[in-house]
Formats: sequence, structure tokens, C-alpha cells
Amino acid sequence: MSSLNLEKYGILNSSNNWQLSSEELQNIIIKNKMGVETKSGVLAVNTGIFTGRSPEDRFIVKDNITNKKIWWNEKFNQSFNSKKFDHIYQKLVIYLSEKTLYVRDGYLCSYKRYQLNIRSISEYPWSDLFIHNLFFRISKIEKIYPDWLLICAPGFQANPIIDGTHKKNFTILNFKKKVILIGGSGYTGEIKKSIFSVLNFILPIYKNVFPMHCSANIGISKKDTALFFGLSGTGKTTISNDPNRKLIGDDEHGWTADNIIFNFEGGCYAKILGISKKKEPMIYYAIKKGAMLENVILKKETNEVDFLNDSITPNIRVSYPINFIKNIEKKLISSNIRNIFFLTYDAFGILPPISKLNKAQSAYYFLLGYTSKVAGTEFNIKKPEATFSSCFGAPFMLLNPVKYTKMLIKKLNNSEINVWMVNTGLLFIGESIGFRIKLKYTRKLVQCVLDGCLSRVDYEKYPIFNFHIPKYCPGISSNILNPKKTWKNKKMYQNQVKNLVKKFIKNFDIYRKYTDKEILSGEPKIE
Repeated sequence: MSSLNLEKYGILNSSNNWQLSSEELQNIIIKNKMGVETKSGVLAVNTGIFTGRSPEDRFIVKDNITNKKIWWNEKFNQSFNSKKFDHIYQKLVIYLSEKTLYVRDGYLCSYKRYQLNIRSISEYPWSDLFIHNLFFRISKIEKIYPDWLLICAPGFQANPIIDGTHKKNFTILNFKKKVILIGGSGYTGEIKKSIFSVLNFILPIYKNVFPMHCSANIGISKKDTALFFGLSGTGKTTISNDPNRKLIGDDEHGWTADNIIFNFEGGCYAKILGISKKKEPMIYYAIKKGAMLENVILKKETNEVDFLNDSITPNIRVSYPINFIKNIEKKLISSNIRNIFFLTYDAFGILPPISKLNKAQSAYYFLLGYTSKVAGTEFNIKKPEATFSSCFGAPFMLLNPVKYTKMLIKKLNNSEINVWMVNTGLLFIGESIGFRIKLKYTRKLVQCVLDGCLSRVDYEKYPIFNFHIPKYCPGISSNILNPKKTWKNKKMYQNQVKNLVKKFIKNFDIYRKYTDKEILSGEPKIE
């Protein structure tokens, strides 16, 4: 591709690398000392001062397309002036002119009917490698007409006073011009989530598709699809990567009007702190040449990755094409949705290991998106904190969360889908002694749902929350199925219940005026 191809974007006299392979990019990155090769031949890079997303620095241009549709708020969906966008765009393309750049055409959405074509222009070769791994790939001879343009320039820094940003780094979405600008941050997750945000606006508004921050897999024999929603640390990736089922995708999916589930991405971006062959074999074996590791520490003696070392960040990650996973559903499309799981890490010992939710409860807890921040997994967290992220993905949901929730309700009303709350957090055996529910128990409970075992047992109502919880599950002590039984101090248990319910009610107040009686009937009641 000649430099003339980028002149229409305002980028002049650049030297452009077009649609390079992962091997070509890896060689360039190592040659330019922007990364190193591990003992197993996998590329490892350091993303710089940003080792995670900066959602408070994501903006959306406010115009006649977005003005009345976006759920504007100061936390995630912040408005940006269109003239300021034009100004910063011009500064950015001048900055990129005369540089060596990396250009790629790819697309999102495995279901061709909803395919979104993206042209990306990257300052750094490892940004381009990430895009190669995460987007659906085309060959050098294939041609697609780009619907959107993504420009990623980690070396460019904004002037907040002049440019209208908060800090030097920024991500700006412009729906009228169909352009995404990313500057000042080398963290590749900004690329992934900016595209997800675009789809979360386009698909429900124009295509009647329900976008979801969830993983999905399908049974090999019954061909039943399961969806797994969950925030960081809840076990979403671990539990959905099941050797006995085929993976559709690990993070982002659409649910069509005719009940087809499709993956948005052509790759995976997994957290790998503490990963092992035994714990997560599918992901472990996907870390091979062509994948890209981020912010890992290598052992000096052997140049092997130290998966237990979080001295750069606990958020060490790997990106790889999804076909690096052996047991995937090849078309990354499925139907026959039978079960939905909401995964939560409850650090207060209150939520049962598994609960069956009715439709109102499903809507209520989907809208809340509850989990806990705990020491060791979040920076500067000393005590467990309840946290809420609507639709299990608030930073990427551009519409009012109630809009997405009503799409879920409509799906549930027209089906016999079972919805489950799975607590992967703590059970308490004393006033201050808690232990995390063992992964093998969580896997067993999910397995018993998927094979139909839990449809043949008796249930009891869990007071205040009014969930239905199983009295029996093979291979699991009935004592842990009801959290109340694990508490020695019943008064302390009751106080903890009330405190947690109050947090639910307080956080739900944000949405209360937008909801109806159907959703509100799922709220827990303090007796």
C-alpha cells in the first residue's frame, strides 16, 4: 500500500506496512527492541505506563446521531465537542505523517449479516499484531470496504487545556464520521473495548440485536448454548472454557431477533495471572507463537514466563486468534440457548453457590451487575468492597442500561431459558473466617445444570432474596448450598444480609425511575 492511500485521511508521506502477518510483525517488534521472544517463541511486550483501561478518558462526540440516544454520564459516557474532535484529529494525523505505520483491514462479527468492517492505522507494530489477533482476518488479496476507521497512536499526547480531554491519553468515538481515535495509551484493551462500545450502540439501535458482555459455549451432543456473564475475577473465562463443550467466544456476543448467538471477535484476550496446564489447559496451550503476551515477567535463567509474577501488574494478558483454542465451534455461531449464568464473587458470604432466578430477578440482577473488589485483585483495596457494573459491562454500554435489560426480558419472555446466579466467592464458617468456594464445586454445579441433573432435585426458597436454591447436588455437601448453614453466628449473618441488600437497593436507585413493576418485583425485601 502506497502512502497515497492514507492521504485521504490527512496522513502524508508515511511508509505503510499493509496487512502484515503475525510472523512479520513479531520480527519487526523484536528487531526494533519493542518486545522480546520467550523460550517457547511467544512475543512479549510491555504496554508502558498504562497496563489497564482508562474508562474515565473515553469520550463520545455529541451530535444529532448520539445526542438523544447515548446515556450521558460523567463516569463512562462523556460527551465531546465535534469541533474539538476535528481539531485533535488534525493534530493526530499531522503527528502520524512521515512515520512508518501499520495498516490493516479486518472485520467484527462472525455472523456475516452483521459484519462491521474496520480499517486500522497503528503507530506501533504490536498494536497492529493485537488487531490481527482479535479481529477477523482477511488475506492480502481480499478487499473489504471499511465501515469504520480506527487510528491508534500511543506516542501522541493531547493537551487537555486546548484539546478538551481530561489527561494526555484519550479514546474518542465519533459515530457521524465513523472514526475512533486512541492516543497516549499503549494498552491494547482500549482498542478492543472501543469497538465493543461501537457495536453496543449500532446493533440494538439499527439491527435489533442484543449485545452482551459474556462468554458462550455449546454442548457437543445436545447442541445447547450457555451464556456466562461476569465481571473481572468471577471466573467467566475459566468456567466457560470447558473441555467437554465447544467455545463460541470468551467475551463479546450478539443475540439476534431470531435467537442466533454470534461472536463479535476473531480472537481472545485473556488474563493469565496464575494460569497453569491443570487449571486452564485450553488457554494455556493457546499461548504459542503468534500469540502476544502483555506485561509479563520472564525468568532470567530460562526466559520462561513467570505466570505468578505480578510485579508490573496483576492484569497480565495474552491475545491470540480464537482458532488457537482446539475445541471451538468453527463458525462461532450457535442457537438453542438453554441456560444463562450470572457469575459473581460475593465477598460477604451471603449469596448461595447457585440460585435459580425468575424473570424479574434475572432482570434486576442483570441491571445491577454485582460482584466484589477484593484485596490482591484490585489496587489499593484493603477490605472487600461491593461493586456494581450494569449489564456486567457498564463502561462499554452506551445506551441506558434499562434498554439492554428490556432486551433481555423480551428474550426470556419468549423462551424457556433458565437463569442462574453462581457465586464463586466466599462462604463463612465463623465471624471472620471465610473460604472461597472451590473451583471444582463451581464446575460441578454448572455441569449439573447443563446435563439436566439440577432439574430433577427439590428446591427451597432463600429468604429475603427469594431465590430458589437446590437442596441437593451430587458430589457437593448440602451444607454449602445454603449459606446460612455455614455461619456459626446467625445474628452476624442477618446483619450481613441486611447490609448487602441495602447496597443493592442503593445502587438500583440510579435506574429506578426508568424501570417498571416487572423489574422492581425482583428486588430483595428486608423483612
